[in-house]
Amino acid sequence: MSSAGAGTTISLARQPGAAAGRAAPKGRRRGPRRPPGLPWILPAFVFVVGFIYYCIGYTGYISTLNWDGVSPTPQHIGFQNYVSAFHDPVFWDTIRHTVLFFVVTFTVQTAIGFTFAALLHSKVKLPNLYKVIIFVPVVLAPATMAPIFRQIFSASGQFNTILSDIGLGSLAHPWLAQSSTALPVIMAITVWEWTGVTFILYFAAITQIDKEIVEAARIDGASGFNVLTRIVWPNVRGTTIALAMLSVIGALKTFDVPNLLSGGTEGPNYATEFLGTFIYRISIPTAEVGYGAALSIMLLILALAGAIAFGIRGMREKR
Repeated sequence: MSSAGAGTTISLARQPGAAAGRAAPKGRRRGPRRPPGLPWILPAFVFVVGFIYYCIGYTGYISTLNWDGVSPTPQHIGFQNYVSAFHDPVFWDTIRHTVLFFVVTFTVQTAIGFTFAALLHSKVKLPNLYKVIIFVPVVLAPATMAPIFRQIFSASGQFNTILSDIGLGSLAHPWLAQSSTALPVIMAITVWEWTGVTFILYFAAITQIDKEIVEAARIDGASGFNVLTRIVWPNVRGTTIALAMLSVIGALKTFDVPNLLSGGTEGPNYATEFLGTFIYRISIPTAEVGYGAALSIMLLILALAGAIAFGIRGMREKR
């Protein structure tokens, strides 16, 4: 009994060692483990690095040239294009237009979009119909709407006709042909076009607010205005910051509406000139490709700076 038990004990004691020896044989090294998601992200990574980043780098190289885009012997001038931009009054006009455009359109879109979202969260009839009506301008192509708006705001357009019918005929004038009103018209069209996006994002954000908090506030006697300003608005602050970031980038990239409404020109006295339209006019009709590339790099830097600034603000709000 004792010898058999000892033998059994010895054999059992040897088995884990043998199994361990088979699991990890000596002299075999395991290679570096490949990330499991690498095959899936590799095509996108190659596209971004090999196409987008390459184009950005090549644009930066072109910005150091005095080149018309076709000449085989471009002239290297270093950072002279950037110096010229800082001394160009039209460039500073585009910056002022962009800042004013962002402030006005973001403020108005935020106010209208948040108001519509709050109203449609109350008990209204046919809410889905209102959602479609508000969002329809977002899906309309600017190229199809530009001729209509040019007709509406022309000297003999429908807007001046309405002003005359209500006794304000003294205010009628060609709105897109005067520097004092061309930019406000473009702002109004942009607000009409993009308020639907602001509305949808605010509507989704309000949906995520805990209903028990709102009901508790109403039980405590809070008015609808207090609920909106003290509870709903602070809880959608992250959405507001995200919309501000998108508005900054959108303002810097503004091109289609002012270009289509002004017929490809800079507008009256450069009143509708933005960075995007300025870059196009300098690079294509004027054939100053190097200068246009420098303006493009400056546009990229401004867009990144604005996005990073609002991103940092959003992170601080979360803390």
